[in-house]
Amino acid sequence: MPPKAKVTREQIVSAGLALARENGPGAVNARAVAARLGCSTQPVFSNYDTMEALQRDVLAAAEGLFQARLEASMAQGKYLPYKAMGMGYIDFARSEPALYRWLFMRDRSGQDIPDGRADSARIIRLIADKTGLSEDAAWLFHLEMWLFVHGAASMLATGYLDWDGELIDGMLTDIFEGLRARFAEKEA
Repeated sequence: MPPKAKVTREQIVSAGLALARENGPGAVNARAVAARLGCSTQPVFSNYDTMEALQRDVLAAAEGLFQARLEASMAQGKYLPYKAMGMGYIDFARSEPALYRWLFMRDRSGQDIPDGRADSARIIRLIADKTGLSEDAAWLFHLEMWLFVHGAASMLATGYLDWDGELIDGMLTDIFEGLRARFAEKEA
């Protein structure tokens, strides 16, 4: 009898990601992952000591999917890079609502969360270069834009609304132009 094919860590994470996409992170458990892979739970427990460790890897895979979506949106060239990021963020919420909610709407009250400025340095420079704003103003500009983008994305991910891409495109332009004028006036 030939030996059974080994189930890899990557296959386990992929199965977990598929389950999270369909039913949210609560669906990621040893039995469900094993059923998805057509195996016993033994390979899951051989690769992961705890379900928390598996969930961390699945969450990292979801983050990778999100980052790839932003990069793809920017690479399309349909929008300027900063707007493309916002449109990609919103598109991810629309097309991957369970993953979006897990990535951006989970309880983080026990976590130490940095202000994000260091992680956003590239974006801040992009805004400063395109608008002529100082980096401090560009950081605040980005925060205000992100609040709008996140709010719209959250409403789409929760089914609260279903705006089409054209409406969102126009709204992002309006918010961007309004903020740019306000920040330019403040810095003048």
